[in-house]
Amino acid sequence: MGFKRTIHAVDTHAGTPMRVVTGGIPHIPGNSVYEKMKWLESNDDQLRKLMLREPRGYPAHCCNIIVPPSHPEADAGYIILEQVEYPMMSGGNTISVVTVLLEMGMLPMREPVTELVLEAPAGLIRVKAECKNGKVKNVTFKNVPAFAAHLDAVIDVPHLGKVTVDVGWGGMFYVIADVRQFKGLELIPAHGREIARVSAMIRQAAIEQLPVAHPHYPGVGITISQLSGPTDDPNADWKNTVTMATGDLSWDDPATWTGALDRCPCGTGTCAKMAVLHAKGELPLHQDFRHQGILGNIYTGRLVEEARIGDKSAVVPTLTGTSWISGLNTLVLDNDDPFTEGFTLGDIWA
Repeated sequence: MGFKRTIHAVDTHAGTPMRVVTGGIPHIPGNSVYEKMKWLESNDDQLRKLMLREPRGYPAHCCNIIVPPSHPEADAGYIILEQVEYPMMSGGNTISVVTVLLEMGMLPMREPVTELVLEAPAGLIRVKAECKNGKVKNVTFKNVPAFAAHLDAVIDVPHLGKVTVDVGWGGMFYVIADVRQFKGLELIPAHGREIARVSAMIRQAAIEQLPVAHPHYPGVGITISQLSGPTDDPNADWKNTVTMATGDLSWDDPATWTGALDRCPCGTGTCAKMAVLHAKGELPLHQDFRHQGILGNIYTGRLVEEARIGDKSAVVPTLTGTSWISGLNTLVLDNDDPFTEGFTLGDIWA
């Protein structure tokens, strides 16, 4: 056998499939996980494409790479890979990483609660995992501070008209729109194609019209969109669907007005939504916020304290959710395989 790359991974899902790479990656230079992420982005972006594009991935896939931590408090580090970017933080991916680290024996599991500190590109993430009979039942983590960047901003979206949106940071910048602005559109699987179309167009318009800045991460902008609305589930407080970009959007090419729906309730999106609600006076500290995804599963968030990021008022959120292991993989790149970065086709990719 002749392989250019041999990569060992554990596949998980919380609705959205999230791959966790556990072996086969050469040393990644850097004095922090953030620096390792930036090195990977500049020097080995082939890995991200190989893991997430066909034939090893598909549009809604995410991936994580377990790396040695740089901070002395951290038990492990991880770099998050998505279709068009390297996020600073991701809630669902964090939950999946913790599940793999503990259930696969990479870090010791202590029942009933295992406490860990992880190093994400965004910084240290403190984690509590509820464990029973060798399984991770749920994961709660304290996220990076979240804040509202724009409230009730009106943007002009080509082909849709004027749309009122909020923008919040929960580890990524989200543009958030109430789905009730779009007649007949519901946050249900059957409407997935139209959700993706509308969300992609809102995201692009927000990128063009709403400047944002994070004091600690210059150059990070709006990269993701969320449609939000009420739920009829008594076990949830609000419902949402996040759409991730799968390519560049061109207003001249309707085929690019699409993306991949997040199948889980979205962790950083939940934190961004809570920050926006708090800024509007609609969500106090120390109150559970049960956020439902398009498949009906729920992440529970809570704002535990106020904070500041530079000159911005912020809140510190916690998030609780569950992920499940779905497969154990050895992924290879054959020496003769001409598709060294995988491939995409316009039937399901933007």
